[in-house]
Amino acid sequence: MSGHGFDRRRFVGLLARAATAAALPAAAACGGRTDTDRPATTATAPGASRNAAGGRREASGPRPLLLGTYTSADGGGKGIGLAEYDPGTGRVTGRGILAEVDDPSYLAVHPDGRTLYAVNEREDGAVTAVRLADRTVLGSRSTGGAAPCHLSVHPGGRWLLSANYGSGSVAVHPIDASGALGERTDLVTHTAPPPGPGQQGPHAHQVVTSPDGGHVLAVDLGTDTVYTYRLDESAGTLTEVSRARTRPGAGPRHLTFHPGGRHAYLADEVDDTVAVCAYDPETGRLTIGEGQSTGTGPDPGSGTNYPAQLLVTSDGAYAFLANRGHDSLARYAVEERGARLRLLGTVPVGGAFPRQIAFSPEGELLFAANQRSGTVSAFRVSGDTGRLSPVGEPFASPVAVCALPL
Repeated sequence: MSGHGFDRRRFVGLLARAATAAALPAAAACGGRTDTDRPATTATAPGASRNAAGGRREASGPRPLLLGTYTSADGGGKGIGLAEYDPGTGRVTGRGILAEVDDPSYLAVHPDGRTLYAVNEREDGAVTAVRLADRTVLGSRSTGGAAPCHLSVHPGGRWLLSANYGSGSVAVHPIDASGALGERTDLVTHTAPPPGPGQQGPHAHQVVTSPDGGHVLAVDLGTDTVYTYRLDESAGTLTEVSRARTRPGAGPRHLTFHPGGRHAYLADEVDDTVAVCAYDPETGRLTIGEGQSTGTGPDPGSGTNYPAQLLVTSDGAYAFLANRGHDSLARYAVEERGARLRLLGTVPVGGAFPRQIAFSPEGELLFAANQRSGTVSAFRVSGDTGRLSPVGEPFASPVAVCALPL
């Protein structure tokens, strides 16, 4: 991905400046693997929600764009990809590899912006820390499970949470002052309820902290359940406090909170729906509403669609959904203070199988990582109407499954 005339020293400086920027997202918005995503080959044995656009800030000069991939897939990457984007034009330019990491399919940045974390989505799952300023790999730790597909940093910055898709479990690791990870402090496996229709076991797909910071929620596709936990911030242990069941066979994948903190939106991968959820900050209880359209049908010619991920704008006015199969982005108006989603339509994503979407920190651009076309596409986001307008040309990135703009 190297570019003509690349000034390595200048770009390392750019990374260092990004690493010291305040209030970067605590979790990247990168999707996790399911049976529909698996690469052809597998190695040895994958606040208000920070998935929403971050606080607005002035965009000046090129910014880093970090890229996740499957290194074990045919035609896959060689590690965490490194690129930069122009906030004005959306143009992406490749800058090589940040670090050689195995199957870094999901990325998240520490709240202080200095350390990047990646899952190693393999049968013998692990998580890896990379110092951004000088690209130093700070080491890896076992997640105690198979195929970790998602991770997030607790808002306090002291704990890393990860979801093991293959074994249906959630792991907790301590983060020291340098950003490096310590040995796992907890591992919770979803043994109940029993797997939903067509599932052979639990499949933890995502783990996030609620906007109030008081609860940790884990979305499990295999058990059709969202689990709520309390995190002991001294011991790094999880205690379950409630469960919310979806419709049997819904296959919940990703949960995104509204900035108001009282509602969340759940993308259901298997039955191709989206659900509005009510959230009680006091108890951590989530109440899941009825499934509604992803904008992909019914249409006999549209084929099978797998919703991947939702984003909500920082003002809570609009939501966007990545549709894999339909290869589109659905646009919703958020109404009734977060209690209602109204479908406005879809736009072509400009690639195949959009696995993950993410806002730029200033909230004016949306990036989509298109797994099967091996591209990253960019869109301008209208603050007034939520309209998405393609910008620049799709950027070629091997088996693109995560795009994290800084």
